[in-house]
Amino acid sequence: MWRRGTVWSRGRVLAALAVLTALLLLFHRAVPNSVGRLGSLLESFLPWLGLVVVVLLVLALLRRSATAAVALVLPVVAWLVHFGELLRPGPESEPPGLLVVQHNASDENTDPVGTARALTDAAPDLIALEELVAPGLGAYEKTLAPEFPYHAVRGTVGIWSKYPLSGTPHVDIRPEGITGPWSRGLRTVVHSPHGELAVYVAHLPSVRVGATGLASARRDESARLLGAAVAADEQKTVLLLGDLNGTVDDRGLDPLTSRLDAPGSGFAFSFPAALPVARIDQIMAGSATVGPIRTLPATGSDHLPVAARVSPV
Repeated sequence: MWRRGTVWSRGRVLAALAVLTALLLLFHRAVPNSVGRLGSLLESFLPWLGLVVVVLLVLALLRRSATAAVALVLPVVAWLVHFGELLRPGPESEPPGLLVVQHNASDENTDPVGTARALTDAAPDLIALEELVAPGLGAYEKTLAPEFPYHAVRGTVGIWSKYPLSGTPHVDIRPEGITGPWSRGLRTVVHSPHGELAVYVAHLPSVRVGATGLASARRDESARLLGAAVAADEQKTVLLLGDLNGTVDDRGLDPLTSRLDAPGSGFAFSFPAALPVARIDQIMAGSATVGPIRTLPATGSDHLPVAARVSPV
């Protein structure tokens, strides 16, 4: 029964699934967000549709279905169109620019000193940290001070720099309904050898996946507030570092991804650290090129640090 029919008549269901996978990859924006934010949920794990292709290929071989095998060309091409650029190797020599590190250090991190030292091993020019709380904050300040004499902290987010900073206000990205102390955004100007740039450090609200879908309303509202601040910035070069609790494909981050460019290559899945399935820690820039992004070794956080070189244009 499993192999009844010819190689062309067998596997029509597998072929249909292959076509559906290709359509989801190419037209994921057509999946509505009105019910359970299903569109954003799909986009959060969009690269993993490649595994569906692998499963379908195995089934097509077992079924000995030429129809399914040919149909699988469609999702393969669709995946490469969407993600192929991220697979390309970086340049043999890095262009001039700032090496930046982004890390949600975790408010439950029991080894802030070790975390700080691990981040400095990458020899960055800037380090952005989120979930800074006492007493860990003091450990970061003391450990990073020798190599990063300039730093600023607003609420639970902070930046450490080898170059002078100026004008570091709190950026209000608090969504409605959140009460009590809540400060997760800052903006500063970094005076680097490559020119001045406005740097934002942000930690958007968490999202949750449940029976009703993806709960991301607060994250999306916070992204809109941050996007408005970036849009109004008068500085030519803008850099955003932060735990945005969303991937660059997630339409909930459109207020940011429509204005800022993400890294041109590298997946750098950063969360959860034990088994990373998505990159929700982002490095994005306007009027600058973000080089290949990579993860750094694990720290005491549930996130992996990410690093990239940013070159103003």
